[in-house]
Amino acid sequence: MWAFFSRRLRMWLLFAVGAPLLAWLLGRLGDVVERRRGPNGFSRTLHTARGWLRRRTRGPLSHRDTQPLAR
Repeated sequence: MWAFFSRRLRMWLLFAVGAPLLAWLLGRLGDVVERRRGPNGFSRTLHTARGWLRRRTRGPLSHRDTQPLAR
């Protein structure tokens, strides 16, 4: 079924669904490592990768910072 999707739709699906899920997974893994061994280079790398992916995701699962509107 994947072969029947256009290239553009496949890329959109990867970035709209796959990247946020991968960012979430990296963050959870970083939290688990940090809980077991304390802050270390590996957990910081996982959190950095999560932030990098969050900044680049778009679509329905992207991370959105909700900030109040300035009046």
